[in-house]
Amino acid sequence: MAFFTHQICRSLSSSAVRNVAIKHVTIIGSGQMGAGIAQVAASTGHSVTLVDTNDDVLKKAIKGIEGNLKRVVKKKFSDKPEAGEEFIQKALQNVSTSTDAASVVQGSDLVVEAIVENMKIKQDLFGGLDKLAPAHTIFASNTSSLSITDIASSTNRLDRFAGLHFFNPVPVMKLVEVIGTSATSQETLDSLLNFSKILGKTPVSCKDTPGFIVNRLLLPYLIEAVRMYERGHGSKEDIDIAMKLGCGYPMGPLELSDYVGLDTMKFIMDHWSAANPEDPSFAQSELLNKLVAEGKLGKKTGEGFYKYK
Repeated sequence: MAFFTHQICRSLSSSAVRNVAIKHVTIIGSGQMGAGIAQVAASTGHSVTLVDTNDDVLKKAIKGIEGNLKRVVKKKFSDKPEAGEEFIQKALQNVSTSTDAASVVQGSDLVVEAIVENMKIKQDLFGGLDKLAPAHTIFASNTSSLSITDIASSTNRLDRFAGLHFFNPVPVMKLVEVIGTSATSQETLDSLLNFSKILGKTPVSCKDTPGFIVNRLLLPYLIEAVRMYERGHGSKEDIDIAMKLGCGYPMGPLELSDYVGLDTMKFIMDHWSAANPEDPSFAQSELLNKLVAEGKLGKKTGEGFYKYK
């Protein structure tokens, strides 16, 4: 009977769903991205539940959020310390934590996933939560490279599933990509666009294409710079200087690759190459593969295309 009742609720008309405002947000994953999303949502008055696998990880995330809020206050409330302290306390009061995603999604208007970039893990997560979340709840993935359509296929709420791709660091970066599949309803997209604006972000809409907008343009640019260096058509220094001075970019492509992480680049390109084997823009780079195999992943390991002290 409970299952039957649940199915009836799930089949309610979209008109009953579309007017629900996003007030209660559940964020799965308390890493840098998840904690950043939690911070901006809590700072703008949303009730946020941050979910992860254990309490120690969550305590670390909350400590990080508090530290980031203090840095915000130093800039925005330098002459109003009392107002700054009030801002911090209100934001922190808006954040709770849990290790039980199944229970908290039952009161959520929006569930944002910010976990490991693994299709099966994401599908298993959403497939389980889909059975428990209310009919109106919107599901969104923060993936930067995986297909939203494929992730959503594990659920029965295709019209209320979308991509919500924030950029790192979330409190600083203004852009949010709102990604709709062929099944995502306009009401869902409108809700996410409005939610992003309330967070103080600038949202852009795009279709569910590999890399969406930013990474679809950025990664082929970066990998072509790697191939140019690999072919000996220019030194790494000259390639970077040319793009900085010729295009006005703050960083050259090989510098930026080191900052992004060569393992991250390889992971995304491997995925795209497997899914689109005939597209030359996704072709493998032997040099990139070699550097990753040697553990030279860029700035985070002290060496990539350049060495870092």
